[in-house]
Amino acid sequence: MAAEIQPKALTRKPVLLSKVEGSQDVVSMAAIVPKEDGVISVSEDRTIRVWLKRESGQYWPSIYHAMPSPCSCMSFNPETRRLSVGLDNGSISEFILSEDYNKMTPVKSYQAHQGRVMMILFVLEMEWVLSTGQDKQFTWHCSESGQRLGGYRTSAGACGLQFDVETRHVFIGDHSGQVTILKLEQENCSLVTTFKGHTGGVTALCWDPVQRVLFSGSSDHSIIMWDIGGRKGTAIELQGHNDKVQCLSYAPHTRQLISCGADGGIVIWNMDVERQETPEWLDSDSCQKCDQPFFWNFKQMWDSKKIGLRQHHCRKCGKAVCGKCSSKRSSIPLMGFEFEVRVCDSCHESITDEERAPTATFHDSKHNIVHVHFDATRGWLLTSGTDKIIKLWDMTPVVS
Repeated sequence: MAAEIQPKALTRKPVLLSKVEGSQDVVSMAAIVPKEDGVISVSEDRTIRVWLKRESGQYWPSIYHAMPSPCSCMSFNPETRRLSVGLDNGSISEFILSEDYNKMTPVKSYQAHQGRVMMILFVLEMEWVLSTGQDKQFTWHCSESGQRLGGYRTSAGACGLQFDVETRHVFIGDHSGQVTILKLEQENCSLVTTFKGHTGGVTALCWDPVQRVLFSGSSDHSIIMWDIGGRKGTAIELQGHNDKVQCLSYAPHTRQLISCGADGGIVIWNMDVERQETPEWLDSDSCQKCDQPFFWNFKQMWDSKKIGLRQHHCRKCGKAVCGKCSSKRSSIPLMGFEFEVRVCDSCHESITDEERAPTATFHDSKHNIVHVHFDATRGWLLTSGTDKIIKLWDMTPVVS
């Protein structure tokens, strides 16, 4: 019996394969063309372009199509070669690309929102086009007729949008930091639940339908892994960016999360490890290690004739401690802290070298990333940045 070939984890430094240059403004979104050496991009310069690699090694547009308004987002379905493009004026335009990616045929255009379209998803199984807009509306349309099937008003503009085909649940992450789960039917929807864990707005969502886990990235620089399928309310924090998280992608076969941020960082997280929830921060009027009063505890300060101290919290145990009792720093990767954070002295002594072993790798893309697309079949990563450049990276590990 032949041995099963296991996919290899992305463990090496990303190697820059190509740069695609030529857009006159920020490339809002782009996607790697499957089975072709090409890229589809939409830009704030009002263009849709399909770039194919020529014999010279350079990428040149095989399609250049001007739109009436800046292009804000896109969704491409490789099976049908259907391209759905959201525009700044609130409309959605749909096209079919030819097999050789040298021709694009307009299918329909319709007004979906009263403001900029922020995210768009084409769901082939349902023949739905899902979208969110700056008008705080989530809508879904029939992809065949363009007819509006329904809508839901979110608490703020939303740029996180994911869909689970099996349950017909849609996940919406908005600028208030809230994630909303709706159950969609053909012409109506029902609210399943809402939850909030970020201190900033949700900037990106990524759904793993196999493990039934939702990842949310935020302007607060963090990522939260929400265990939707476990039904226990488990939420794991991941801290690995120095600026807002802009986009997320998941490699299900190797169980790795790829996050990209405004800091230019590409972080590859190993999600095939037993991670731990961060503890709730405990409240106390005095240090829970040495009993020194905190500066608002006037009674204990007066009784003990001691100066009140500033309160801190140990990231490992959650206890309220003073600066003297939490003078050490340590990374706690299994809790999502890849950088060194404040821990109390006793927790610092208890953390082993094995527990400090990194569970993520960090790479500098050298541009402020606004969008990412991962092609798992080839191990290629696409990043587009505010520098108007698309970069293609080889993420496959070196075979020893």
